[in-house]
Amino acid sequence: MPIELICLDADDTLWHNMRHFDATQAIFADLLAPFADAGVSREQLTAIEIRNLKLYGYGAKSFTLSMIETALELAGDRLTDRTIADILAAGRELLAHPVELFPGIEAALDVLGAQARLVLVTKGDLLHQETKLAASGLGDRFSGVEIVSDKNADTFHRLFARHGVAPERAVMAGDSLRSDVLPALSAGAFAAYVPHDIVWEHERANEPVGHERYRRLSHLAQLGDWIAGL
Repeated sequence: MPIELICLDADDTLWHNMRHFDATQAIFADLLAPFADAGVSREQLTAIEIRNLKLYGYGAKSFTLSMIETALELAGDRLTDRTIADILAAGRELLAHPVELFPGIEAALDVLGAQARLVLVTKGDLLHQETKLAASGLGDRFSGVEIVSDKNADTFHRLFARHGVAPERAVMAGDSLRSDVLPALSAGAFAAYVPHDIVWEHERANEPVGHERYRRLSHLAQLGDWIAGL
């Protein structure tokens, strides 16, 4: 059965993302050094960030709010206006980072676009994701763009229905087992995992090794060959 729809994640699948968050975490740890060890501040930030997802969602703005909350919890009354201002500056820099495509992405999209319709499926802040897509220069390669608050099986069921395709004729590819692979498989689609070197703790999950509709790839350029053989 031919594949009619290819869904692709954006952050850390098409372009770098986590390394910018990692750099911002390092800045944050330095700012909080008078109040906590780097390991403690990073661990606390991750916990608060995950706790805040249901309130703020995903993205750099949510991350910035979580940095401020973490600083307040760790420093208390000792936290200065200057430190808060520096945290906000780090958050603004995170929002403004340049979009850097992974090597070979444009060629890979050209191959995939000749096989089926391409839809970008990404979660996070609407304005920031739209801005990054525009800066990437890749927008014209996609027949649809879906910026969602979260990715789960229901998200993909609605997406497939909206694009008029049966789940078994769709593929989702991305760097997150939790957000890209597992929910797409649960919705009845094929799913490809393209792992990234830096993995956010919240996105970790057990790999569905042996699943008939799953494949692990080392680069997005391999997706076309896998789809051609389905």
